[in-house]
Amino acid sequence: MSRPFRSPKAILFDLDGTLVDSAPDITAAVNELLAGRDLPPLRLEQVKAMIGGGVRKLVERAFAASGAPLLGSALDEANRAMAPIYRRHLTGLTTLMPGVREVLTHFHLSGIAMGVVTNKPQLAAREILLHFGLTDHLGAIVGGDAVTCLKPAPDALLLALDQLQVEPGDALMVGDSGADVAAARAAGMPAILLRGGYTQIAVEALGADLVCDGLLDLPSAMRRLQDAA
Repeated sequence: MSRPFRSPKAILFDLDGTLVDSAPDITAAVNELLAGRDLPPLRLEQVKAMIGGGVRKLVERAFAASGAPLLGSALDEANRAMAPIYRRHLTGLTTLMPGVREVLTHFHLSGIAMGVVTNKPQLAAREILLHFGLTDHLGAIVGGDAVTCLKPAPDALLLALDQLQVEPGDALMVGDSGADVAAARAAGMPAILLRGGYTQIAVEALGADLVCDGLLDLPSAMRRLQDAA
């Protein structure tokens, strides 16, 4: 951190792998798309490793893993075909990560503003959060299609903070990947990573200010950051 950590006025959360375990639904969508091209299905763990760069990157990685890589207009067409399939697979198999409701309620009662920043399309993110009844605690929901550049660029974080009317120095990013850390760094805010998400690299190696085991450990992790400052 470039400045001492203090209790934030706002916390931004990643969605996939941080607040929700959406990998089963994403796997179902990927395999429906592949089946339409007579390609074999991918395993959950394979697809989980592909999550994080937005839907187009997911499609690109899925076809490459199936031995039928796509480029250019062929990738554009597959991405268009994925859009309605993806929307059909948002909440059927997705579950909340442990502690989500308790932690969001805790920070809400503490007067901390909260938002979600994800590379998932914004309408898809909102539908998932509405399905689980989480939107009442969120002052900003920013999806990848709401900004020019996806995470690890800082655009979505800065847009969310603008909506929350909080400066980056008074905010904290919570996620599960190196893209979350890089976006936070570029925005000028600290980052905490949670174990148990979708990154294929050990979270300890991703440069976060702190790593904790899960959402339920987040309040105490924030206190440790403050005490160490």
